[in-house]
Amino acid sequence: MAGVVKASDRVYDTIREDILSGRLPSGTPLSEVELADRLGVSRTPLRAALSKLAAEGLVDTSQGRTGVVPEVSAASVAELFELREALEVHAARLAARRGDPAVFSTLASEFADARRVLRDKGRSDYYDVVSRFDEALDVAIDNRSLRAALDTSRLHLVRARRLASDNPERLLQAAVEHGAICRAIAAGDEALATSATIVHLRASLATILSTLQLRADRQGIA
Repeated sequence: MAGVVKASDRVYDTIREDILSGRLPSGTPLSEVELADRLGVSRTPLRAALSKLAAEGLVDTSQGRTGVVPEVSAASVAELFELREALEVHAARLAARRGDPAVFSTLASEFADARRVLRDKGRSDYYDVVSRFDEALDVAIDNRSLRAALDTSRLHLVRARRLASDNPERLLQAAVEHGAICRAIAAGDEALATSATIVHLRASLATILSTLQLRADRQGIA
């Protein structure tokens, strides 16, 4: 049994990363036969992994036995950002109340250096700064239940965020917005941290929805 559990964890990690990275794009059917053959496992651990991914919303099993990588649609993104706003606004408020000012002042400086980081090192180094911000926020809020909810929303954000990654100006503006959130938290200003978070989330949502519409328009022309 332990071997089955270990195999399902490995399969879960592999498929999850393939979905989040875009190697398995939206709409890809997840054939059990093909996946089992490619990953070198039996159907039992594969089905356990797919069930876990379906529970997380990364696999859609509503259309039949064969799972599908769900679409990143305007409706799904809008729903995600409604959830994010509810969670992250409260998290920013708590962080301003409980967080270490020095940690967020340092992060504000890192975000201020985003243009150089993107130019000299690339997007992965920039997203490392974003990850450190998320980690600092998790520590600051000191709330395990809220942290678990934030982790779930961030999981789906990875797919949506790729839609904005081709827009370098948006990345720079997002860095400015993150910096404003960090400065507000460092200052212990709950109201400012809240408003800065709302500004960031709504600008991010607008960019992603605009990108989705542009892609739909291009496909219509094609």
